Amino acid sequence: MSPYHRVLGDALGVLHPRLSAYFSAIPAGSVGRGSGIFDVVGTPRRWLWPVLWVLARQGVLFPTDAREVPFTVTNTPVSDSQGEPAISAVRTFDFARGEWSMIDRIGVSVVNGHASLVDNLGVTARYEANLAAMVVNGELHLSSTGTRVRLGRRLVRVPRFAAPVVSLVERFDDDRDRQHVTVILALPLVGKLYEYSGYFSYEVSATEGTTK
Repeated sequence: MSPYHRVLGDALGVLHPRLSAYFSAIPAGSVGRGSGIFDVVGTPRRWLWPVLWVLARQGVLFPTDAREVPFTVTNTPVSDSQGEPAISAVRTFDFARGEWSMIDRIGVSVVNGHASLVDNLGVTARYEANLAAMVVNGELHLSSTGTRVRLGRRLVRVPRFAAPVVSLVERFDDDRDRQHVTVILALPLVGKLYEYSGYFSYEVSATEGTTK
């Protein structure tokens, strides 16, 4: 079972069939690999770039405002310390000045018997966001409901007024036979701070040294 199936349950089957397959469990001994083009990556708000340099070193966001950026993604099934399913993802962006990688792990948080998605971001998983998931017209919509930062061994909640809101829409374009993703990060009273949006192809294959 994938973390998305764990949270969405039967609603996973309401997604577009290609998205339902994408968000379903990756078999043991296999990984998901995709490649495509991001039409836009980054932000024109250059006053944010000093902060983004710090986040770039953690593999979270990048100080750039780029167009037509080739990228690859590798999704690997893992499990957390509680045995809940998780997906570890590495997205590598091929910018003109070199490659940068975005690293995160989507898992499951269970509170009072209710399961929701949680995203641990960065090389050291220093940043964490809870995500609400819903299916809209065959698309997957995710929106952040809380953000925390790891300080030492503690996770400290970012106050709502200062917490960036992340929204994701994943859809499948039948006309072009490709998957499309849009992620926008916004701040209350400020508006959109960061975006990456584009399309890709994807398949699940056996890892080296294994057979499916």
